Amino acid sequence: MTKASQQPEKAQLSRGLKSRHVQLIAIGGTIGTGLFLGAGQSIHLAGPSILIAYLVTGLVCFLLMRALGELLLSDLNTHSYIDFIKQYLGERTGFVAGWTYWVCWITIAMAEITAAGEYMQFWFPKLPQWIPGFVILILLLGLNSVNVSAFGETEFWFAIIKITAIVALILAGIAMVVFSVKTPVGHASLTNLVNYGGFLPHGMKGFVLSFQMVLFSFIGIEMVGMTASETEDPKTVIPRAIDNIPIRIILFYVGSLFFLMCMYPWRYFSAAHSPFVQVFTNLGISSAAAIINFVVLTAAASSCNSALFSTGRMLFSLTYDGKGKFAKHMGQLSTSQVPRNALRFSTLIIGLAVLLNLFMPGKVFSLIASVSTTCFIFIWGAIVLAHLAYRKKVGRHKSKRFRMPFFPFSDYLILAFLAFIMVVLCLKTETLIALGASLIWLVVLYVIKVVNERVHENEN
Repeated sequence: MTKASQQPEKAQLSRGLKSRHVQLIAIGGTIGTGLFLGAGQSIHLAGPSILIAYLVTGLVCFLLMRALGELLLSDLNTHSYIDFIKQYLGERTGFVAGWTYWVCWITIAMAEITAAGEYMQFWFPKLPQWIPGFVILILLLGLNSVNVSAFGETEFWFAIIKITAIVALILAGIAMVVFSVKTPVGHASLTNLVNYGGFLPHGMKGFVLSFQMVLFSFIGIEMVGMTASETEDPKTVIPRAIDNIPIRIILFYVGSLFFLMCMYPWRYFSAAHSPFVQVFTNLGISSAAAIINFVVLTAAASSCNSALFSTGRMLFSLTYDGKGKFAKHMGQLSTSQVPRNALRFSTLIIGLAVLLNLFMPGKVFSLIASVSTTCFIFIWGAIVLAHLAYRKKVGRHKSKRFRMPFFPFSDYLILAFLAFIMVVLCLKTETLIALGASLIWLVVLYVIKVVNERVHENEN
């Protein structure tokens, strides 16, 4: 199959995604394992000040998405921001960014199936953690292999479940605070935010260290651009999805955690378990705890589903015009316009997490979250640098579609924040190892690209 013949097929990959799919994917994509499970670690480190960390990180992510949105709308014929990185930062940087993004989603899927195993132990304490992850992974592979519409519809209902649960939890929190409901360790009250060591119980150190897991909560937010750009009306869908991000952050992240810590003192949360489940378990509401556990299990499955979609699509995009046997095999589409071979290969790599959980139960999530966060720092940084290069090329006033607010200071703010996160990663051994491994990965990819270029030059 030639490159020319494949181009039309590539454009039809996601034609089955409707506007309602994209909008709910955009909303539901902000509610995942990073919030439901990772929030336990963040609260353990920062206490109530975690609310400020989420607000700051959310603001930076909103500005990042505005930069991405402006890039996407500058050329509606370009459906991936990796193409913009290639165009404005060079082929080599685009190559590194594309494969790094694939690895990022691979690690996210690993984290999600790891979390799914932990959630299942709520009902089956003796069930080995790796078994649920394996079963969920196989089911999602089958789903993604059908067609894009099946993926979109599944994500639509996953998002409905998560949104309904968050809203219900916030309403329950409001009622408990208003009526000062008695708990095993006091009463539900706003004073729980300051009564246990103050708003900054572990000082600035704990507050700063929490940013690594907080950033992980927002990972995948850029997927809005990838899916929205494939709809029939990207001019409307992309701005609407991006401009709603601040509301979603305040409601879903800050709102839910605010009332969780009002309902039950933060000091009694475990870093290893979901605070959402812990609250209702400790309050003695076993049925509510079981429902919340089902919701967070759904969130993990949803994020893993999105990861499979992204890895399959990205691997296909990276190999569809390749000349080697591997590239030709990965660059094929099924009769339903699904990159089935790329999906299967990505699933095989993700399956390594199952083995990790078999030999390292309970230690995988933090390690994978650190690696994923580190890789996304590079991806997000590349998006911002591409946006700066784009605005320099077109001029300050020629860019009219969905312009980045406060340019160029907003871009520099994002880059400064990402640099700050890299410093935070150096403060803990496990995250420092992840940072080092990620940097080695980037260098290796760059060298591979250079060597390939030299080989092709010699052949010609």
